[in-house]
Amino acid sequence: MSEQQPESPDRDDHDGTAELFDRIVAEESDRDPDLAVIEAGSRTLRAQAGPPQGDPVPAEPVDPEVAKALQEVEQELATRWGETKLEPSVSRIAALMDVLGEPQRAYPSIHVTGTNGKTSTARMIEALLNAFDLRTGRYTSPHVQSVTERISLDGAPISAERFVETYHDIKPYVEMVDAAEEYRLSFFEVLTGMAYAAFADAPVDAAVVEVGMGGAWDATNVIDGSVAVVTPISLDHTDRLGSTPGEIAREKGGIIKQDATVILAQQPVDAAQVLLKRAVEVDATVAREGMEFGVVSREVAVGGQMLTLRGMGGEYEGIFLPLYGAHMAHNAAVALAAVEAFFGVGAEQSRELDVDTVRSAFASVTSPGRMEVVRRSPTVILDAAHNPAGAQVTAEAVTEAFGFSRLIGVVGASDDKDVRGVFEAFEPIFAEVVVTENSSHRAMSADDLAAVAVEVFGAERVQVEPRLDDALEAAITLAEEEAEYGGAGVLVTGSVITVGEARLLLKRG
Repeated sequence: MSEQQPESPDRDDHDGTAELFDRIVAEESDRDPDLAVIEAGSRTLRAQAGPPQGDPVPAEPVDPEVAKALQEVEQELATRWGETKLEPSVSRIAALMDVLGEPQRAYPSIHVTGTNGKTSTARMIEALLNAFDLRTGRYTSPHVQSVTERISLDGAPISAERFVETYHDIKPYVEMVDAAEEYRLSFFEVLTGMAYAAFADAPVDAAVVEVGMGGAWDATNVIDGSVAVVTPISLDHTDRLGSTPGEIAREKGGIIKQDATVILAQQPVDAAQVLLKRAVEVDATVAREGMEFGVVSREVAVGGQMLTLRGMGGEYEGIFLPLYGAHMAHNAAVALAAVEAFFGVGAEQSRELDVDTVRSAFASVTSPGRMEVVRRSPTVILDAAHNPAGAQVTAEAVTEAFGFSRLIGVVGASDDKDVRGVFEAFEPIFAEVVVTENSSHRAMSADDLAAVAVEVFGAERVQVEPRLDDALEAAITLAEEEAEYGGAGVLVTGSVITVGEARLLLKRG
């Protein structure tokens, strides 16, 4: 990795990077603000240095005509309801599936819900299925760099060309549904329709589908997943899903279908009770972490961790996972159990999966923006934790894997999040915190964020930098300001949008 420090241009004399970023955001003002800022960061990075080699997120199309076509599709999608505006119903997406000929029924599916760990778990499931020579489709959200990341085939985001083609293929049907329904299909509903159509067209042997929010009325829930995965449930989106883990579990349990196999990560007691009751109601088979499967042992290793996992068919030793933290080990156990269930292990057969194939799959896993090291000297880590439970496991993972002598936090959050809970989780490990804001219309202002941070950290440990590029430079300066702190680091967190924007500004690779 490059050890070049990010340059933060003087306000009176821009070096070009920040100026280009600002200009692109301004140009994209008609689009969904979240999409605009991420794409602006993406285009800034690529204009300066080109795509990082080996980066698991896609680069902008080389062909300017394709790039223009992709931008036009994104602009059309951005005219629809964004992902934070919801009308809790699957009627519109069901109508779209009907006119498309039910593409979501052309392949078996593994459906993933929960509060934290969904995307990482989905990526692990995908890697395992790929390793066993199945052609896969994966649908996850939100994206870090490009909207095309959300729809993957065989472990790689679909090409910009294919994304554009898929959109235009289903566009006439989308317009038919728009005309017939009270509300137009939303941004997320159209993307979901595109994913299901692309998977059927490929065709895939299996789809791994992450819910957008909740479960029962989520747009993805027009599939009948033979395996339903529920990652740990905690408090998030309480205005829409409920104020307790049990209430949230009632909504998320809606993805558990008749005769499915349910893979339950460790859950709060009230959430587990609700999910088990739902499983009984639909005659689903349940496998519980800590009972039928789990993490037997784990050791910190260079670049990740070594695991022994217990699946429903036996133990799997010598698993190298190139991701940090106990939570990632638990995600791996859940993913392994989901794939065992998909292949009938534990029900139709008791033997374990081929351990060498499992090892190879886990060793290949990436999860951009989740405990991701993007720079050294000082080490800069990106993690999309945006609620107290996610912040807590991130704090534990950083402490375990890195042992920094001095850690500076850069935090930018959305205004609907429990930022106090996030700060309280990070307070023991942050020497100082730089509060900032991303360019999303939902971002909490740096001043409002600072007011909460001061209550948790004290004024002497809080610095305010409204611009993210300034915040990054300030944090790196704080990490390096005294020579004795040779083991200093920076953690950028608080929001997927903040992490995505920072990832691109830091010129990963």
